[in-house]
Amino acid sequence: MKWNLTVAMTGASGAVFGRELLLALDADVRVAQINFIPSESSLRVLAEELQLSGRNQLVEKLLSKPSSKIVQLSESDIGAGIASGSYPSQGMIVLPCSMGTLGGIANGLARNLIERAADVCLKECRPLLLCVRETPFNKIHLRNMSYAADAGAVIFPVMPSFYNLPASATEMAAQFVFRVLAHIGLPQPGAYVWKGEE
Repeated sequence: MKWNLTVAMTGASGAVFGRELLLALDADVRVAQINFIPSESSLRVLAEELQLSGRNQLVEKLLSKPSSKIVQLSESDIGAGIASGSYPSQGMIVLPCSMGTLGGIANGLARNLIERAADVCLKECRPLLLCVRETPFNKIHLRNMSYAADAGAVIFPVMPSFYNLPASATEMAAQFVFRVLAHIGLPQPGAYVWKGEE
């Protein structure tokens, strides 16, 4: 089976994690298509954190090369295929996931394509990973995480590991992404695996 996944980037800090996710999925031969939705707010974060400006050719800017797998969609395109449960998909990852996006998903608002595609995953019982990025959490954040988890989402906070001694922020982000992909059934070569005491 070739995988068809949806990836959303929202306005939370952590653009490097979203970039590493797209790079890993683009390189994975098991993945046929990635429907990529950058929110309007994510564009500002991308400009500030990765010095990438504008929506045009965003995928090529993120990957430093064109991609035949990644289809960029607008968050206002509520008529896109992924807005329907009849569209074949193996799940969705929101990385990074802002608290605003979490709130919209947790409360079933479906105000844009990101929230609607997530809502479709929940109603069709497909994997939905929300890689939330905020600290500290207030009670509204915690309640929304609980609502989303109760509905079937996996709350996968952006908490990178350090026991593998990452040499750079990029390596740290890549290893976190590998854990995300292993969780949905796409283990990656090069992923660090803790082996315990030898």
